[in-house]
Amino acid sequence: MTAREIDIHTLPSMLTALRLPSFHKLWAEIATRADTEGWPAARFLAVLAEYELAERDVRRIRRHLNEAQLPAGKTLATFDFKALPTLPRARVEALAAGDWLDGGGNLIAIGNSGTGKTHVLCAIGHALVEAGHRVFYTRTSDLVQRLQAARRDLVLEAALAKLDKFDLIILDDITYAHKDQAETGVLFELIARRYEYRSIAIAANQPFSGWDQIFPDKAMTVAAIDRLVHHASILEMNAESFRQRAAASNKNAQAEAPATTITDNHHRQPKTRRNLSRKDERHTNPGGFKTGQGGCRSRTRWLTRYKRGLPRC
Repeated sequence: MTAREIDIHTLPSMLTALRLPSFHKLWAEIATRADTEGWPAARFLAVLAEYELAERDVRRIRRHLNEAQLPAGKTLATFDFKALPTLPRARVEALAAGDWLDGGGNLIAIGNSGTGKTHVLCAIGHALVEAGHRVFYTRTSDLVQRLQAARRDLVLEAALAKLDKFDLIILDDITYAHKDQAETGVLFELIARRYEYRSIAIAANQPFSGWDQIFPDKAMTVAAIDRLVHHASILEMNAESFRQRAAASNKNAQAEAPATTITDNHHRQPKTRRNLSRKDERHTNPGGFKTGQGGCRSRTRWLTRYKRGLPRC
């Protein structure tokens, strides 16, 4: 094909067909610059390719963050590490790098309620998405209900296979799952399927010794814990509840604030005629001056009659 047979006016439609939106948006601007500065063709194409790849990364991250369903605002930047000195920031940042995902490793955060377990796991998940991994966050009870419905519809295998696309599944509040054979049965199948293949992160407010309440029998409990902890990083997060500390702080702030009483408000009100007491009324209007029908025509006439002891008009 010779140069004469190429119609450059068809370039936008060709770039659209090739699904190169950044090429389509920037090629004219970059071409002008390339012509002005005398770029070789290879550099021109390389610059456009860099823009295209960068835009694709942005779109991919945005798409994967949407599918991850991570709670908004729970990132490493918003976590208060000073409130939990037993959890080193460096360790959490190392986990956020994601090397442990390669071998299907797991992450388990254990501690009493309100210590930031969900926040830490979601912050790590957010960082992993930005690093190119696929993450899915869910409450354990919600996922179990979905898997139960899939089992009833005879599509459990397909539902589990659909979850395989995620490098990490974050199961929040696992100890709130009911001790029911059907529920914990599908939960165990998920754990067994992802063992040494795909990763799971778990937030639990009970130690492993209390997980008997999750699974219907001891054998299943031991088997589930064994698979989870084999390649796991465990974060112990026992501390004072963030929520209780915040509530106490708010209570103290309210107690220290100066109280505003009705009496204070009364003293702050300006002495308008509407707010005057009867005593004040007598000082400003002795005798009760009236105008209009049935009253004196002027204040001067009223004062004259009042001083002489005459009946009020």
